[in-house]
Amino acid sequence: MELKTRKRLALLILLLGLPGYIIVAWVLLAWLNDSFGRMPVWAELLVFVALGVVWILPFKRVFTGIGRGED
Repeated sequence: MELKTRKRLALLILLLGLPGYIIVAWVLLAWLNDSFGRMPVWAELLVFVALGVVWILPFKRVFTGIGRGED
């Protein structure tokens, strides 16, 4: 995939996909808290960290080398 295409796709992911993923993660955590009662702070932190890492894994190839110039 060309660098220009990857940059545009990365921008699209960051502007549309990331906010959507944040909303889904927020709803998921709210559902977990409603279903199983309030989670301890350490468990919530663990879920947030896991969800924060998981979203980038499918897009790792898109974001690799985005900061480089088009030399």
